[in-house]
Amino acid sequence: MTRHKLCNVLLEKSWQFFQAPAMYCAADGPMAPEADGVWRLDGPGTFNFTTFFNALSVEKWQRYSRATTFFLHLEVAGAPCAYVQTRAHRYSWHEERLEHTYREIEPGEDWATLDIPLEIAPDDVLVAFALETTGILRIRKSYYYTELDDAEIRPVELALCTTTFKNEKYITSNVALVKERIVAADEPISKHFHMHVVDNGRTLEPGELEGERVEVHPNPNAGGAGGFARGMLEAMDQTPRATHVLLMDDDVSISPESIIRTYSLLQIVNDEYAEAFLSGAMMNLDEPSLRYEDVGFVAERGKYFPVKDAARVDMLRGCVDTEAFLWHEPDEEGFDVDRMTQSYAAWWYCAIPMSVIDREGLPLPVFVRTDDVEYSLRAHAKMMTMNGICVWHAPFYQRYSAAVERYQMTRNVLIGRFASGMAPLSDFEGDMKISFELELKKYNYTNAELILDALEDFLKGPSFIMEPGAAERSYLAALRKAERLLPYEEVEKQARELGVELSEVPIDHITRDDPGRNDHRTMVDRVVDYVTVNGQRLVPEFYTDKGSVSVIGAAGWFYPVDRLRKKEYLIAIDPYTRKGTVRKIDRERFKVLMERFGRDMDELNANRETLRQEYEAARPIMTSPEFWRHYLGMDAAPEAEAAPEA
Repeated sequence: MTRHKLCNVLLEKSWQFFQAPAMYCAADGPMAPEADGVWRLDGPGTFNFTTFFNALSVEKWQRYSRATTFFLHLEVAGAPCAYVQTRAHRYSWHEERLEHTYREIEPGEDWATLDIPLEIAPDDVLVAFALETTGILRIRKSYYYTELDDAEIRPVELALCTTTFKNEKYITSNVALVKERIVAADEPISKHFHMHVVDNGRTLEPGELEGERVEVHPNPNAGGAGGFARGMLEAMDQTPRATHVLLMDDDVSISPESIIRTYSLLQIVNDEYAEAFLSGAMMNLDEPSLRYEDVGFVAERGKYFPVKDAARVDMLRGCVDTEAFLWHEPDEEGFDVDRMTQSYAAWWYCAIPMSVIDREGLPLPVFVRTDDVEYSLRAHAKMMTMNGICVWHAPFYQRYSAAVERYQMTRNVLIGRFASGMAPLSDFEGDMKISFELELKKYNYTNAELILDALEDFLKGPSFIMEPGAAERSYLAALRKAERLLPYEEVEKQARELGVELSEVPIDHITRDDPGRNDHRTMVDRVVDYVTVNGQRLVPEFYTDKGSVSVIGAAGWFYPVDRLRKKEYLIAIDPYTRKGTVRKIDRERFKVLMERFGRDMDELNANRETLRQEYEAARPIMTSPEFWRHYLGMDAAPEAEAAPEA
């Protein structure tokens, strides 16, 4: 039998630890790092490791892997202490102590080494331990492990691919952590790991970042899809060839232990999950103990949502909820079937077996957004998640981009649907119509036009996105066209020039929650809002109150309907950047855009089957390694037949 390490008992010198130490150890005394990976636990006190990073997720290890027995390796020195095993089941709010496992330890100044079998009950979700000490206790080199036959351990070569565009702040920090804690560490992963940094902005100095098992690849700006495709290609070409590719965003902060645990799980994954995607959680950079999402799903209306509710993982209840989530059967009464059949792993942290990439190909060349969703659904991927495998990411609600949400999303979900049948239960066209009319209701004619631009580019057929550089050009065009927000001082000046009275709407006093959603409509109100599109159709001009003004959120997903009705002016603001703009109702522009939308939909309906055939025929070509090597300028053009014209 071979001892196979599952995960380290983790205490680390990181900003995450110092801001949210209860994710690591719930203690009633201070903890501090010493040299050579030793941590000092300043007792007297109890140090409870039944936490997000340090409780062993036994239910998932048993489900995903070949492990059936579990052990704790513990090394301590210093004051007399006591050990006790803890556990949590799916209804636990607080850990349960297994008092019969209580043992006293007299370590003294020499290190005491213990290998302790863990007791596992059928309903255990988490098991862990607590240490009670009468004084200063030191801990080092402790970890959980299992024992397996050599034949049960799979050979794994893990390639980490991160794609960046002028985002050196995070990349340089993450590369340094990888070099120190993975490549130079005494870990099983150290000799079976390679990091590929794909530099879409071509601003990194390879000589400053590259080193043993770390490479930088200057790349054309082909967006996230092109960067991750390049990473997959480099993982194919490296020696030895990667068995798994770990895709990771550039604007994240990492814990190297998450990568170590990823490797450990992939080594002993069972046959049922051998080709599953391992989806790491997105933690909130601003609130590091907030787990926002680990698996997403495409809902019926076409929007993307987390499968699980967000959870605070500095509390045991949040840790248990994250691990104990049940994937219900699709025929269970009242269950939203979308969450099972339309789930996906986002590419802020996603490990994909190379066998899947060999079979399914590379991403679609869509630049940004939907590439990860389409890929998961194309591959019909099973999902694995686990506490302690995560990255910290800036929250999406703080960085709304109309070029992304209105142009890229609109175009790319249609491409995904027609190319691979993505999310068949979702109504993307209905969602496009709702989003278009929502922008019109808020007098945001500029961003409504982005939706039409996206639809019309989709109607051009696959040859449009297959042309090298086209995806970047269309994205940059959308960025230039999108509504421009101005600093608050300039918004006030803009309002005065339009004759807008600001005395009742002092925008410099607006807080984050003020421009949010509200809806107190009667059924009659709803019918009128829908039919008139907020007073722009089938009603006289005097329906709108002359000179009236209201403040709303600038982000496209806001629908503060009570603030919109009958207003002549809307002041749209982004409280996170303290910028905004003044919008005015424009019935003529509304009419032009509505007529254009009608023509575009007529064209879509008339050519629906032709477009489907063209995108389906082009998909094997534009997801092939040969296509991407040419698209990224890595070699000559492929000999495959060109995609048909729309």
